[in-house]
Amino acid sequence: MTNRRDHHTSRRTALKLGAGALALPAFAGPAFAADKRVAMVVKNTGNSYFDACANGAMEAAAEAGGMEIIYTAPTKPTPEDQIAVIDSLIAQRVDGIIVSANDANALVPVGKKAMERGIQMMSFDSAIAPEGRSIHLSASSTPLIGAKQVQMIGETLGYEGEVAILSAASTMTNQNSWIEAMKEEWKDPKYANMPLVATVYGDDQDDKSYREMESLVKAHPNLRGVISPTTIGIRSGAKAIMDMDMVGKVWITGLGLPSEMQVAVEAGACDTFAIWNPVEYGYASTMIMAAILGGADTAEGSTLSMGKKGDTVVGADGEAIMGEPFVFNKDNVAEFAKIF
Repeated sequence: MTNRRDHHTSRRTALKLGAGALALPAFAGPAFAADKRVAMVVKNTGNSYFDACANGAMEAAAEAGGMEIIYTAPTKPTPEDQIAVIDSLIAQRVDGIIVSANDANALVPVGKKAMERGIQMMSFDSAIAPEGRSIHLSASSTPLIGAKQVQMIGETLGYEGEVAILSAASTMTNQNSWIEAMKEEWKDPKYANMPLVATVYGDDQDDKSYREMESLVKAHPNLRGVISPTTIGIRSGAKAIMDMDMVGKVWITGLGLPSEMQVAVEAGACDTFAIWNPVEYGYASTMIMAAILGGADTAEGSTLSMGKKGDTVVGADGEAIMGEPFVFNKDNVAEFAKIF
């Protein structure tokens, strides 16, 4: 006979990626989360940052009582392809959808459609406009993320030299918001000798980001620094710097994963970079979804639990914040590269 404890430990939390599934034993947790199906829809497949987010989602699902996590994405980071994925999930009648949006406004109609069908809709990483979801969880505050990246390249360059931005797609909400915040930081007089000379877009694709980095170096012979607020952009840009023998002449910073940036940091192509822990980001987002599925209030001023990450307060337009970005350098990158 199976006792009560055996019943809990034998339950499974499935992470579905493409045609495969990875199972993880679930731990006893809040009863409200049991048997719920939650989809995490990210920008595109083949993105290790989002794979790490999915690992955190699995951990949260297990703690929350055995939710099933469906991890999925379009092959290309376009709003049209992402909308098709979400439409399919609506047809499957999932209980909740967590989205990193390829376009803030384009996803509003499908977000509304999901909510009209009784599906809880939230975004993380890159927001859907407020009309298309109930909550957006930012990893950190937009002003702080933008300012931190300008501060890092400023410190590396001694506040002198031309700088460019290598972003993802021109439609991505988070990228554009961070760039605007960068420009606000740039108004500080200490950056007077560190002009922004170009902004280019690698569309969160390795090959295009690499080519854009090559083009920046060729088009701006006095270029000394590049800010890339995207994990794909910074890793591809760093590789281009190393391949072009520009180490020590051009430095890159931005938002990256330690496991992907360790070589570049140790080679000297990147002095410092920052990121929040994507495992924790996926975890916190999923714990919020579990709370919402359990009936938690999402009105402005409400408090939502992020599990072991603590609580967050819902602000204007349904936005909540997880925490602050963390800076990596030669002293700590190897340690964190073992984790994510």
